[in-house]
Amino acid sequence: MTQDFLERIADALDRISPRPFKIPDLENHNTFLWHASPDYLEPISNIASIDINLLIGIDSAKATLLKNTVQFSEGNSANNALLWGARGMGKSSLVKAVHTSLVQKCSQLKIVELQRDDLSSVTRLLALLRDSQYRFLLFCDDLSFSYDDQNYKSLKAVLDGGITGRPENVIFYATSNRRHLMPRDMIDNERSRGVNPREAVEEKISLSDRFGLWLGFHPCDQNQYLEMIVGYCEKYDLKIETDVLFSEAIEWQATRGARSGRVAWQFFIDLAGRNGLSI
Repeated sequence: MTQDFLERIADALDRISPRPFKIPDLENHNTFLWHASPDYLEPISNIASIDINLLIGIDSAKATLLKNTVQFSEGNSANNALLWGARGMGKSSLVKAVHTSLVQKCSQLKIVELQRDDLSSVTRLLALLRDSQYRFLLFCDDLSFSYDDQNYKSLKAVLDGGITGRPENVIFYATSNRRHLMPRDMIDNERSRGVNPREAVEEKISLSDRFGLWLGFHPCDQNQYLEMIVGYCEKYDLKIETDVLFSEAIEWQATRGARSGRVAWQFFIDLAGRNGLSI
């Protein structure tokens, strides 16, 4: 074999072999994205986060999650949290806003987002974070499970299952449109079959029970919807007559057939663009 041929084999093996995991610069980054196979943490420089004061109509959930996260960031006991309920009402925005509002006061607090499909690798992630001096908020957005999805069993290791349990420097926040993380008909189907249907149902819903905090998000009314838009206008100093603003906002939500924080933000983006603003 020629030297050139051997070098090409070595290069090929290099490309297909998993690269060794390297802990990124934790001191100078606060936000990370977890990737599996190969495992690595990707530092994110600019997190898409909204000012926490602009989140209207969710005051109770906001206060509860903020207090829980402060406790965790200070090294005290805190609960894993499940933010569930109506779509577009600020569940994921609240998690990111809470982290952003605290990270300037507590540089030890880091947030790591992981995808539902990567949950099977979460025990490896926990092993990497366990001995770190930093405190990690693991965040999974839009979490739910289908009939044949076994990833929910992996998630129990993050919450309170397993021999080693959850590291003290790690907490888990998830958002979902489903209170029990699984379709209603999937739970009902378990009741209708099996030797002991109650046991089957208990296994399915036991995952959501492992979250110490359940924060419900419900559809907003029209006054809250308009209050959100007024808050955006004040924040970005967009001047417009109130009657005109409300008329356009109501027409926008009517054409969308929905009313939520997301719809309010989408209307404001359109309004800002029409008025020469770049958000």
